[in-house]
Amino acid sequence: MASLPTETRQWQLASHPITYPKLEGPDVTFEIAKVPLPALSDGEALLQTIFISNDPAARVWITGGKAKPREYVPPVKVGDKMRARSLSRVIDSKAQRLPVGTVVLAAGGWAEYFTTHEDQCIVIPQGSGYDLPHYLGILGLTGLTAYYGLVDIAATTRDDVVVVSGAAGATGSTAVQVAKKIIGCKKVIGIAGTDEKCRFVETLGADVCLNYKSSTFYEDLSKATEDLADVFFGGDILDFMFTRLRQGGRIALCGSVSRYNNLSEKASFAHFDNVITQRLKVNGFVVLDYLHKLPTVIQIFQQAAKEGKLRVDDGSQTLVPAKFEEIPEVWLRLFEGRNQGKLVTKLLS
Repeated sequence: MASLPTETRQWQLASHPITYPKLEGPDVTFEIAKVPLPALSDGEALLQTIFISNDPAARVWITGGKAKPREYVPPVKVGDKMRARSLSRVIDSKAQRLPVGTVVLAAGGWAEYFTTHEDQCIVIPQGSGYDLPHYLGILGLTGLTAYYGLVDIAATTRDDVVVVSGAAGATGSTAVQVAKKIIGCKKVIGIAGTDEKCRFVETLGADVCLNYKSSTFYEDLSKATEDLADVFFGGDILDFMFTRLRQGGRIALCGSVSRYNNLSEKASFAHFDNVITQRLKVNGFVVLDYLHKLPTVIQIFQQAAKEGKLRVDDGSQTLVPAKFEEIPEVWLRLFEGRNQGKLVTKLLS
């Protein structure tokens, strides 16, 4: 039997980036460090990272300079391990709920090994029939964001016309399916960055998907919402959507990935007067507020998948096998549009 590790490699924040993170040269954003692993106390387990979630919000957590937004979670400080959710396997345990071999969802970060208390992780059910990475995506916080953003924050109904930005990404692609196939909205309009991605979004159930890089995009979106929309889910193109929502329209904002590498550029709203004149409801939300409801959403989504209302397969994620040294490179694919569905790193041993 192989001996248990006593130290781990982990990626740490080396400097706060103002614009795009740097992976080489002076002022690199991240660096690898070796740190000792603490001895286990009662209720704790030692875990080995298998899959890592890649999330745009991590860019906000490491922002430096005057552009730094108001914090909703503590920032990652220089010298801290880079934060991320992961699926990890228990390799040693003093926790009754976490026997060796158990796979859990935990905040393991960019590390090969880490320790956690059993109260700080969610056990992944065995024999569910779904590939493990989906519990970082459509069956994880990604699905949670899409579901409660539409059902609770936007109070979406079957009678609504819904516009989803970032519709080929992790949360957006799930939101399209929730809106069309679970809620049963009468029309769902997706927005994505290539014609190929738009066709993918339409296979998920969108009535139409529009390429925001097209020279006719705003004309196309105006035509698609000729009778106006009721709900906007996303974050980007917010200003224009102020003009495309009917009176009493609802907006659920969960992020704005296009701005995360240039937060010093202030958002401007030329059409903000519509919020007042059309009595629009604009609600931002953070998925962490709904974390306690994750088991419920997993059950809802598993049932929906059995009924053919939700796609939980290779098409709903981009799985990238990578060496430990390549973790930051995979994460940066998010900001280059190089993913379809959830972007997950499969850590190679």
